[in-house]
Amino acid sequence: MSGHSKFANIKHKKEKNDAAKGKIFTIIGREIAVAVKEGGPDPANNFKLAQVIAKAKANNMPNDTIDRGIKKAAGDVGNVNYEYVTYEGYGPNGIAIIVDALTDNKNRTAANVRSAFTKGQGNVGTPGCVSFMFDKKGQIIIDKEEYDAEADDLMMQVLDAGAEDFSEEEDSYEVLTDPDSFEEVRKALEEAGIPMLSAEVTMIPQNYVELTDETAIKNLQRTLDLLEDDDDVQAVYHNWDE
Repeated sequence: MSGHSKFANIKHKKEKNDAAKGKIFTIIGREIAVAVKEGGPDPANNFKLAQVIAKAKANNMPNDTIDRGIKKAAGDVGNVNYEYVTYEGYGPNGIAIIVDALTDNKNRTAANVRSAFTKGQGNVGTPGCVSFMFDKKGQIIIDKEEYDAEADDLMMQVLDAGAEDFSEEEDSYEVLTDPDSFEEVRKALEEAGIPMLSAEVTMIPQNYVELTDETAIKNLQRTLDLLEDDDDVQAVYHNWDE
């Protein structure tokens, strides 16, 4: 087991998820459209689509909504003009921030992201300036309230399924996988009836930075809030130890 996980407590995460559910469904809808355009509507033959469907299910998106999104995207492939773009930069005190966006207007998105960094006294850097501080991993979070099991038994189960690492937190378990093994592990947990609070391929910081200055904390939070509120932003990763 390892103890490097630094995600918010489950109650806070649930509240945040509920508040952001509308945006999450919009984000996933765009991801479905792009995945279908790139690899077709059959998740058995489209790994990226299978990953997006897993993310959708982990966020409690109804199956009929997922199916409608796939069918709509399959019939509308020529009109899907979204593209992925990633920005990297620094917040106050050198906090590393990575922003993944999915946009139909790169100029608009770039301006909004730059503005969010600037308003928080940070700055956008060059590609690769902070991504080396993160590891790309599959991450599955299991809420202890939703799944009553012995930690050792669950650890053996997820490791047997192909996971790289397992850690126990106060109110949850975290499972980490290689990105290429993520779907296999997620499917094994799903088939075993293990409920997942979240399941996605994400960026895990190698080290975390603490902030003690109140002004720096407020500035960083402002940047993160502005990014989270931007419709083009799919995900924000940072190494702030909240």
